[in-house]
Amino acid sequence: MGARRPTSIANRLALLFFAITLGAMVIVYAGVVPRLESSLTSERSDLLSADANRFSGPIQKKLTDGAPVDQLDLAIRAAADKANARVTLIGVGNSGKGTSAFVKSDSDLRSSIGSLAFPAALEAIGSGQVATAVESVSTGRVVEAALPLFSKDPATGKRVLGDVLVFSVPLGDVERNVTLVRNRILLAAVIALAAALAAGYLVALSFGRRVSRLEATARQVADGDLSARFTVDNDDELGRLAGALEAMQTQLSELDSARRRFIATASHELRTPIFSLSGFVELLEDEELDEATRQRFLGQLRDGVSRLEKLTTDLLDLSRIDAGAVELRRESVDLGDLATGVANEFVPALAGHESKLEVRLAAEPVAANCDPERLAQVVRILIDNAVAHTPKGTDVIVATSRRGKRSRVAVTDFGEGIPRGDLDRAFEPFYTSDGTRGAGLGLAIAHELVERMGGSLAVESKPGRTTFALELPS
Repeated sequence: MGARRPTSIANRLALLFFAITLGAMVIVYAGVVPRLESSLTSERSDLLSADANRFSGPIQKKLTDGAPVDQLDLAIRAAADKANARVTLIGVGNSGKGTSAFVKSDSDLRSSIGSLAFPAALEAIGSGQVATAVESVSTGRVVEAALPLFSKDPATGKRVLGDVLVFSVPLGDVERNVTLVRNRILLAAVIALAAALAAGYLVALSFGRRVSRLEATARQVADGDLSARFTVDNDDELGRLAGALEAMQTQLSELDSARRRFIATASHELRTPIFSLSGFVELLEDEELDEATRQRFLGQLRDGVSRLEKLTTDLLDLSRIDAGAVELRRESVDLGDLATGVANEFVPALAGHESKLEVRLAAEPVAANCDPERLAQVVRILIDNAVAHTPKGTDVIVATSRRGKRSRVAVTDFGEGIPRGDLDRAFEPFYTSDGTRGAGLGLAIAHELVERMGGSLAVESKPGRTTFALELPS
């Protein structure tokens, strides 16, 4: 079997517009045309009933007075002219077989009346009230209004049904109006459907082209071409999607560049201590070394191993953080106790650095919701960074405070400071502003850990003062 051809979004949307328009036109047609015909017929029937009541008086009088047939015919034709309708006088007789009806007079002598069954007259005879009906004949439909005419029985004096006066008009004009409206609706429906199909296809085709461009660019990015750009051509849903994809592509490009820099720098940072260690091992193999030189080489070898161990640990920590493999244990931590405990760990290092470390605690206890071990690691990194990148004798201050619902720990040193152009890169992996010892991973690790604990880490620096401040939710 061949590959199934994907359905075009343009065709789908065009058919959807077509179906919606068709459904709307069907609803309009079904709701308008039958009701229009019924409404016009009912209106004509009501008018005919009113005319029957209005113009039946002279005819009733002629019948009551026993006027000759020719005068009765004249009265019927006069009523027909006034009502613009056909007027028929139907007599009612009683026989052993029941009530019978027969035509006594008719206003239209030119056309036969034999095809009319006069259902309205029959209903009026049965009910004794004005009745209306519609019947179909060979020439079309006819609406009728039948008015029963009563007289007094000379013997009993009771009011008895004498004749029925029927006003009738053909519904040709109603049918013509309904046909006109029906044809107009059908014509409008055809035009609307064609317009909906064309407009829907054009609009859908435009969207389809934009989607195709996004798809083509996405395939380029997926194939590794991070220079491809998503075109943001409008401020609609597709435009916002293109903007989001463009932002994603920019981040991917930055991540790819960072990955390449990371690999290159990590390789360099690992290669340097390894080569150094290899060189010291070769020197220690020399049997002619005196003991003092051998001890010095062993000390340098131990420093190199420590540096390599720290670098490897930092790389593993950073990779675990990036992979989301670092588990954080949240609890309420007293920042004063934690800062004091970490500061005490640096007493030997500060003695060798000829520096003083002062811990300034807030007047009230300051607590933060965080992982105590990871927070201690961050504070340790900040203090170590202050000691490592300042001249000997530079003092360091660790201070705790509260800002609204945020708890703060700040580490301040009074060294030369970080150049303004390097502040934005302070938390980049492998970056050091002064080229001193270290691989530049500590601040990157600290920044990631603080963010994963729901906090922020920022730096402010000017000549003679640098402050790294972290804030965490209380």
